[in-house]
Amino acid sequence: MDFDLTKEQKMIRDEVRNFARQEIAPRAEEMEKTGEYPYDIMEKMAELGLMGIPFPEEYGGMGGDWVSMHLCIEELSRSDMTLGLLLDVTTSVVGQELLAFGTEKQKKKWLVPLAEGKKIGAFGLTEADSGSDAGALSTVAELKGDEWVLNGTKQFVTNIGFKNASLILVAAKVGSKDGKNIVATFIVPKDAPGFKVGARYAKMALQPSATHEVILSDCRIPKENLLGNLARGFAQHLVVLETGRISVAAIAVGVAQACFDEALKYASGRVQFGKPIFHFQGIQFKLADMAVAIELARNQYLKAAWLKDNGRSHTFETVAAKLYASEMAEKVASDALQIHGGYGYMDEYPISRYYKSIKLLQIVEGTSEVQRMIIGRYLAGKMGKTTMI
Repeated sequence: MDFDLTKEQKMIRDEVRNFARQEIAPRAEEMEKTGEYPYDIMEKMAELGLMGIPFPEEYGGMGGDWVSMHLCIEELSRSDMTLGLLLDVTTSVVGQELLAFGTEKQKKKWLVPLAEGKKIGAFGLTEADSGSDAGALSTVAELKGDEWVLNGTKQFVTNIGFKNASLILVAAKVGSKDGKNIVATFIVPKDAPGFKVGARYAKMALQPSATHEVILSDCRIPKENLLGNLARGFAQHLVVLETGRISVAAIAVGVAQACFDEALKYASGRVQFGKPIFHFQGIQFKLADMAVAIELARNQYLKAAWLKDNGRSHTFETVAAKLYASEMAEKVASDALQIHGGYGYMDEYPISRYYKSIKLLQIVEGTSEVQRMIIGRYLAGKMGKTTMI
């Protein structure tokens, strides 16, 4: 087994790490306080080609792989989690769904600007009464002549509030069969008639991330804006959601690494009882456990991304990466704050920001409970077999 990154993968990781340290980290705290949207940083990310790493060059991408993409997401998240989330939604979910299921015309029109970083994408699935039970949608789409007419409301929509957001992929029911909704996915441009961006959500953290409600009131889009198979919209999203879960794992590793870095620095400089607290066994044990957990999570998300790049089944590895990394990150953040003591509770130290942000990772792209349900179904299929491999 070869665990080495390729020369190209290392180059992307190192370039993004330097970019994040120089351009993002110095501003992260202020952006969180003011809620300023980082448009200039997005422009620089676009210049580096970060939104299109895994997409073919013919669609505006770099022709890279998903391992490189997720190394990029980890490094961005290490400086500011909101930029990792931006790529999770735009590239791992929206861009990939357009690439996998779009027509040639749709890919040229909608994917190219996303891959080039000129525009940002959003995805509309969650509703007030449809969260983990994503199939219980109330948003409907009806074909009237040459147009689809959509009605419904989506909530917690990441990215749509950015002025450079161009589209949202909307999941809507188009009928029912055997008592179950038939769900389709539609490309809805932000300037479509009947489309409205609702209020910006007040959140406990991640203020530079644009999270809004979306209201569709007799929203009209061309017939050709149906994405993929009319009766397979939800299944299509589940396919790309696997990659989104790898992205969440990479984000979690990035933020956890940032927590560890801060805790190690603080423990090395904080003197109590005549010596740095790093030299107390209780602190060293916490740091040792943190370092091990971060490395295990990193190896797991990289394995899942590698399996995807090689066209191999990766459902279990993806869910395991997302579940373990997101829960690991919360524990690491908690221990890092504990090492800081009272100072960790103060906003002057970045660990406070990390701690407030990190809980989201156990919720987005499927809650921890949903991940365990998926693993349970996977294990049910393995019953009676002697090995998991």
